[in-house]
Amino acid sequence: MTVTPQITVSDGRLAVRGRTVLSGVPDNVVAAHASGAGLVDGAFIGANAGEAKSHHVFTFGTLRDCRFMCVFRFKLWWMTQRMGTSGRDVPLETQFIIIEVPAAAGNGAEDGDGDSGEPVYVVMLPLLEGQFRTALQGNDQDQLQICIESGDKAVQTEQGMNNVYIHAGTNPFDTITQAVKAVEKHMQTFHHREKKKLPSFVDWFGWCTWDAFYTDVTADGVKQGLRSLGEGGAPPRFLIIDDGWQQIGSEDKEEDPSVSVQEGAQFASRLTGIKENTKFQSEQQEETPGLKQLVDEAKKEHGVKSVYVWHAMAGYWGGVTPSAGGMARYEPALAYPVQSPGVTGNQPDIVMDSLSVLGLGLVHPRKAHSFYDELHAYLAACGVDGVKVDVQNIIETLGAGHGGRVALTRAYHRALEASVARNFPDNGCISCMCHNTDMLYSARQTAVVRASDDFYPHDPASHTIHISSVAYNTLFLGEFMQPDWDMFHSLHPAAEYHGAARAIGGCPIYVSDKPGNHNFDLLKKLVLPDGSVLRAQLPGRPTRDCLFSDPARDGTSLLKIWNVNKCAGVVGVFNCQGAGWCRVVKKTRIHDEAPGTLTGSVRAEDVDAIARVAGGGADWDGEAVLYAHRAGELVRLPRGATLPVTLKTLEYELFHVCPVRAVAPGVSLAPIGLLDMFNAGGAVEECTVHTGDKAGVTLRVRGCGRFGAYCSRRPVKCSLDSEDVEFSYDADTGLVTVDVPVPEQEMYRWALEIQV
Repeated sequence: MTVTPQITVSDGRLAVRGRTVLSGVPDNVVAAHASGAGLVDGAFIGANAGEAKSHHVFTFGTLRDCRFMCVFRFKLWWMTQRMGTSGRDVPLETQFIIIEVPAAAGNGAEDGDGDSGEPVYVVMLPLLEGQFRTALQGNDQDQLQICIESGDKAVQTEQGMNNVYIHAGTNPFDTITQAVKAVEKHMQTFHHREKKKLPSFVDWFGWCTWDAFYTDVTADGVKQGLRSLGEGGAPPRFLIIDDGWQQIGSEDKEEDPSVSVQEGAQFASRLTGIKENTKFQSEQQEETPGLKQLVDEAKKEHGVKSVYVWHAMAGYWGGVTPSAGGMARYEPALAYPVQSPGVTGNQPDIVMDSLSVLGLGLVHPRKAHSFYDELHAYLAACGVDGVKVDVQNIIETLGAGHGGRVALTRAYHRALEASVARNFPDNGCISCMCHNTDMLYSARQTAVVRASDDFYPHDPASHTIHISSVAYNTLFLGEFMQPDWDMFHSLHPAAEYHGAARAIGGCPIYVSDKPGNHNFDLLKKLVLPDGSVLRAQLPGRPTRDCLFSDPARDGTSLLKIWNVNKCAGVVGVFNCQGAGWCRVVKKTRIHDEAPGTLTGSVRAEDVDAIARVAGGGADWDGEAVLYAHRAGELVRLPRGATLPVTLKTLEYELFHVCPVRAVAPGVSLAPIGLLDMFNAGGAVEECTVHTGDKAGVTLRVRGCGRFGAYCSRRPVKCSLDSEDVEFSYDADTGLVTVDVPVPEQEMYRWALEIQV
């Protein structure tokens, strides 16, 4: 049998199914097709320089007239999105790109593969190869370039064979997944998200101390926060004790293990010991550490199930103190960060300004496992269940003398994951400030990753770009780990906007409220009385028709994010216009002080997996009902029909997309969920259709409150756990509502039957 590769490089042209993607491809760029599964769909790209160096920039080819979306590091720690149509639009430090290649006249429209009328999606993944890491970038001649670097001038190469992996397909979401899985098989250094154990905390409401206290956090402050939320009916079951609990010293003052630092000053500080500082110590510290007392109280008196604590990848922002007594066994030495030219070409960073002058106390990589294991073993003995490991990308800047950035990052991550596996059996780790491929392609077990730069409560420019960034970054990050869309404040002008996004993101849901500063009406749309949340099933991603539009900057596009629950889909629509990262001033800024009201549309097919949720599609005719959360409106839509939505900036709407099922001749029904919850459909865990004399549905439902379903005629009766219950019916819309009481048991599933 002869197979024809979808992706070819010949005659100066990179083509997919005969359609040109890049022209002017130099002779030193070569393609090798992936072996095994997906043989004809993927290819590895390499290049030869003829001269050994630690940093190369190769011309890949000219990109023009194809819409693309990429994610790039706008600063050392974090990625955001950029859309464009030509090579000059591709930023430095691009780590993922998806290109839409149309079947335009003169562009190989005669593909001979039967799909000439639809676009082909091309995913490019810059990889790690040996000791080198690859990124993509563009220049003002519209050339796409391949940048490879080791981060150590002594580590050199003259060529790369597998610098970039390219994969093609007709479904953009499937193509991304297939590309990452092909690279997983090839590299064998990381695992796809689907193979990883997701920590249990993600299904419970949480509280983080950071924005509530910053580094002034104390044991009493933690107790106040837990008490304040619990008394209001939103009990946190997950707690992060963020920066401020550790023993640190500063270069600017006499080292003192009890010192606490203020926000912004911590970057010059270093760890002096692995235990808690005096703010958390108890009077009987030697017998029962104060941290253990606090964790025990959080769990026994406040019902917290998981406690995580913060630490930096290097111990603290400035690493560890080489002269501190407890640190010597880790063989620390001062190291001075050197950033990649791609990073310095984007946004400068206050952390690096400090560390490049004062240095970082780096634990020797051969001692990293001992360091993490001793730290984590102490935390585990105090009852801690996991760690939020921050400031991770600092390691890539310290590769000189250690074999380069890839080798050092991989050594640290192997040590970190081994320690987490040994000390935190629930795979208790959140990766943060870690958006580099050095980490992503080295993480075998870490299952949760922060998806974007922080929630900044006091920065008006940050809120719209936060929502768009987490969604677009998740297209890439969500293949490796479950993205965490960060904490937010429940009492804030943008609180509903943030809360609605978290509810459909498939991510953990947690706030960082100051004690006493809460909006419980909002929290009760997210949190059930038992402290659990209705988490969506997948990482939330932009809909297909949003992939290549720019909902932050183009002044015309709304952002739509899709996800699925077990029996329905959900589409969140957000007006994100007005702010974004600016390549001129090199920071996030407001570029439109008064962005206009925008109108868009939604349809059932915006949920890319809706046919699968409907039961495989064989018995589903494409009809669905859409329930709009804010408007409280229910509409039945035929296959392909659309519903308009109009939003001002910082406004949102959530549409619950529920496939209509035939339950009796001329009678159809669709469960919606808990109508007053942001993610209403997350409450419906099973839907069994009954035909015959007692036609209808039996649902397994979690939670309490006003439950809604669509029925094309008034039901005969509704029952809850086999007992008949009252219901209301709106003949104009077909909305059936039942009041579901608060269950006595945690995570209880009701049996709700609707008989027609």
